[in-house]
Amino acid sequence: MAPNGSAGFRDSPLEPGIFLDEDLGSDWYIYESTEPAPHDDLFPEAIPECHPTISPQMYHTVMAPISLAVILALSFLVKRRRLHLSCWNGVPGLLSPGNLLEQDGHRAVAAAVLALLCSELCRLLLEPRPLPLPGTGTPSASPAAREFWKVLALLYFPALYSPLLACAGPRHRLGYAAGTLLAWGHCGAHAWQRAQCPLAPKIHRLYSLLSHVPVLLSLSLLSLWYPVLLLRSLRNGDSPEPRISGKSYYRKYLKAVLSKRGQKGSSVKIEESLSSRIRSYLLSYIYIPEEGFRIPLKLVVSVTVAVVAVYQVAVLLLVAVVPTLRIVRAGMTKDVVVLLVQFGLVPSQGAAVPGDMEQELRTARHFLWALEVCYICSLVLCCLLTCAMLLRSLGMHRSNLRALYQGAVLDVFSKAHILRPSRESLVCWMAFSSFQAAFACLGLLIQQVIFFLCFVAFTFLVVIPLQIGTSSPLFGIIRNMWPFWLTLVVAVLLQHLLAHFQFLEQHSLQKEITNRRALYIVTFLLFPTNVLVGVMAAVWRMLISGLYNAIHFCRLDISLLHRGVETFDPGYRTYCHYLKVEVSQCHPLLKAFCFLLLQPGRTEPPAPPRDTQLEEGLQLMHPKHPAPGRARIRRIRARWWVAYTLLHNPSLTASRKTALADPAANGAQLGIPRP
Repeated sequence: MAPNGSAGFRDSPLEPGIFLDEDLGSDWYIYESTEPAPHDDLFPEAIPECHPTISPQMYHTVMAPISLAVILALSFLVKRRRLHLSCWNGVPGLLSPGNLLEQDGHRAVAAAVLALLCSELCRLLLEPRPLPLPGTGTPSASPAAREFWKVLALLYFPALYSPLLACAGPRHRLGYAAGTLLAWGHCGAHAWQRAQCPLAPKIHRLYSLLSHVPVLLSLSLLSLWYPVLLLRSLRNGDSPEPRISGKSYYRKYLKAVLSKRGQKGSSVKIEESLSSRIRSYLLSYIYIPEEGFRIPLKLVVSVTVAVVAVYQVAVLLLVAVVPTLRIVRAGMTKDVVVLLVQFGLVPSQGAAVPGDMEQELRTARHFLWALEVCYICSLVLCCLLTCAMLLRSLGMHRSNLRALYQGAVLDVFSKAHILRPSRESLVCWMAFSSFQAAFACLGLLIQQVIFFLCFVAFTFLVVIPLQIGTSSPLFGIIRNMWPFWLTLVVAVLLQHLLAHFQFLEQHSLQKEITNRRALYIVTFLLFPTNVLVGVMAAVWRMLISGLYNAIHFCRLDISLLHRGVETFDPGYRTYCHYLKVEVSQCHPLLKAFCFLLLQPGRTEPPAPPRDTQLEEGLQLMHPKHPAPGRARIRRIRARWWVAYTLLHNPSLTASRKTALADPAANGAQLGIPRP
């Protein structure tokens, strides 16, 4: 017997020693396969570690102090210009990063900065070093220390990018110049890093480049926008900040409201064709701007941040799964196919021997390719559905805001609400954009799981069996249960036909139930069959409810719960309180009326000198004033229309004096409950 018994094993007919040395080492390990691997570029380990000239630590070490100095300098500038006091007389207030409750803010700048911040925070969760500053830990730090640095990074990145938005607040050429320098600095550093190190070994070689696309686009927009504002300021001079923000928009909104006239002609609704209804339904998912109305800045920022968050999650899902499927497909060997054939996952065309498994190997690789196609198709469909829901919500936002502007509270909420700010409403208003991004990301993940399973089931139960000509288990179930399905169909059709022809008798203008004895007999006889029909209806209800809730999960303007318990939906409750703040603080008619009241009146020309030669009686007579012109009459009528509109707005009743709270005094309609 050979030492350690090795010779005995090698002389056996199966030769396990040779099998372990050759077959197992060459076939079972997919990364060491003897076959040429055509997808070696998919391995993230093949990308070496890259160190750009401007490292992240150097970039943040330089830009953080510069951003702090810029924000402090602009704060002193704003205090000196607005309060006309010495720069050292009191503590200067910090600049506001955008007037989110006004309509005159730079919408593109606010959306770009928030998209930049959202992209940085999405990538922050996967970074081994969350806070890229010197002395803030190493990638090999403990998990507790890493979580601590992540919490600090959640506060650091908003402070770093807030000057990019605050530079547009003072409306001064120095602010535009500072914003230009900051935008160019951030954009140049990020572009140089991506140019030097476009690929990275983390997750996938293209993930770093794809995740930086929103960052580069946002910084490029800011790098072009601030120079345009600076040139415009140098050409026209610095315009002082208006006393009422967004006065041009409020004036346009007032003109659009007052210029509407009732349509003449018949009010009979003409029935639309099927194609027209389908076209109208599809157009409802495309937000078309209308004259006289502008979506609030907070909503624009929320939708932009949600789209960027969906893009970041979609890129992560794509690069984390698809390359892995390709690696498994490229490393698939005949010995792995033997196991798949024995478990029944791959149909067998011959003997289960590794030398005769060419057809099974191609079938297994085709199955993996089908899985990859299903995953990509489901991801694309989920992204399109999420973006469509976000666009559809813009139209619902416009309808809700218009209804609340008119005081129709019950058209938006299920019960009467007082449209005034509160502690909870302010908290919900601050968190609305963040909630929108979070709900969109989680909704995308849920949709991806559901639609991927649906695509896989349809592919492997319907498409692939038809393609390779084999029997499908689904087809077998349907074929074996045809009496059951035929019974259900016949029972449903029979009940509909009997209800239409036998159990309903139509008179001149109404319908009555007839043949009640036969109705009772049919109801009793079809009770067991209707139980089975109810089971199928319950399954369909569960499926349609799951699909509907998964698709509409990202929308905060509708509740996924019943109206009686819709307050338990945190997303919808946040949206309702957000509407209260927007309507109570940014009512366009109220601000337009205030602007008309604050508008300085025109100086009247001096009265002509009186003739001293006239008699005393003629001098005491009141002179006849000339008839007012058309422009003055239109202006007076417009102001009275504004006052009349505000007087008939029930949402402003709580803000009036007690003497005007009577419905008979302010003209409130009896059908609308008083808040």
